[in-house]
Amino acid sequence: MTVESSPEAQLDPPRQSSLSTAAARNLASTTKTAPQMQGISSRWLLRALPWVEVKGGTYRVNRRLTYTVGDGRIEFVQDGAEVRVIPRELGELALLRGFEDDEVLARIADRCEQRDFRAGEVLVERGTPAERIYLIAHGRIQRTSVGKYGDETGVGVIADGGQFGEHTLLDADASWDFTATAQTSGTLLTLSRDDFAAILSSAPSLQAHVRHFGTLPLQRQNRKGEADIAMSSGHTGEAELPGTFVDYELHPREYELSVAQTVLRIHTRVADLYNGPMNQTEEQLRLTIEALRERQEYELVNNREFGLLHNAAFSQRIQPRYGPPTPDDLDELLSRRRGTKLFLAHPKAIAAIGREFNARGLYPTHVDLGGQQVPAWRGVPILPCNKIPISAEGTSSVFAMRTGEDNQGVVGLRQTGLPEEYEPGLSVRFMGINEQAILSYLVSTYFSTAILVPDALGVLENVQIAHWDD
Repeated sequence: MTVESSPEAQLDPPRQSSLSTAAARNLASTTKTAPQMQGISSRWLLRALPWVEVKGGTYRVNRRLTYTVGDGRIEFVQDGAEVRVIPRELGELALLRGFEDDEVLARIADRCEQRDFRAGEVLVERGTPAERIYLIAHGRIQRTSVGKYGDETGVGVIADGGQFGEHTLLDADASWDFTATAQTSGTLLTLSRDDFAAILSSAPSLQAHVRHFGTLPLQRQNRKGEADIAMSSGHTGEAELPGTFVDYELHPREYELSVAQTVLRIHTRVADLYNGPMNQTEEQLRLTIEALRERQEYELVNNREFGLLHNAAFSQRIQPRYGPPTPDDLDELLSRRRGTKLFLAHPKAIAAIGREFNARGLYPTHVDLGGQQVPAWRGVPILPCNKIPISAEGTSSVFAMRTGEDNQGVVGLRQTGLPEEYEPGLSVRFMGINEQAILSYLVSTYFSTAILVPDALGVLENVQIAHWDD
């Protein structure tokens, strides 16, 4: 006979015959890591910049005298679909540089007419009479001309804030020596020669300024715009040699060290009791310094006073020919300066560079940088920097720079030997204990960056990084 077990007997769990792991952990020591942080990046910019000691807290960049020709960018204001030029921004035109009569500038701005254009539209055609200046509020325009052998040659790309046709305002016989074709849709403002002449005839201050402007080309200058150094060569006999001197800027730019600071707070109970096996104060300080260094690199790129993105000379900013960053665009960056030491780009922009290289059957070489292999073009390393912004339209910028004081390049500025210095240029100062028994430490780092001459830094702007070929 078979005896069936009861349901209650089948549900009884088996008896424990050894110590459980949960109980055993109460007697065991865990193996743990130091606190981890996702926000740490490679910070190649901080590593690649040569750092100059600034003992007085201010760094003055002395340069040769340069005759400014007004090659800046023009800014606009937008009210719905209506776009207007800011009157003061007209001073970025060479013709109006230094003109300060706000009333006349406002009258000129009011005469500007808005025009929307579409991709592929021809705005001006080579050989036709030139009667207007064009101010680009938004969009990209390709300029082409005819080469020596009759083929079409690219002259350059103009984008937001650019302009062309300024010479037409005073030259009644002007004609276009290039064709301007819109690569994208956009908006521009135009000012006709007749409208400018009408304002000129009724504004004595503008007349005096234009007469003075006509004398500026008599000032001799080299191809970089610097005051010329007179000399003679190729002569024979006892020719009279010219006398000369090197003129300097009367008001050179000065860079004051910026600061990034925070107050680190730690409860005394934590600092006293929970220091094994890791020192809580040291770990808190380590992660705080990492965050501070990340902010430092962000400021070196994006700060409006001294950041690379906003302080690159307008003459050193170029536009990609097609949108994505091609090898031709990188070559254009390289050709504008001697001794380029590095490219700097957002990691997504570097990926876009790689795609364009692969599409052409090119494979960038690699160079050794501090024991790490990094991609390079023409022997110049391409380094990542995630602090370079990406716009909502999916565009970014690529930097090319020459570095070092001896090379008249880009340098980082800092001061070492600070009180209670923890790292070079970074100090940690004890601020005391408050009534809640909380320790406070002031963590500070002082820094800036300087571009010694304009061609030390070049920027490839509006690089399309979201473009994929089918």
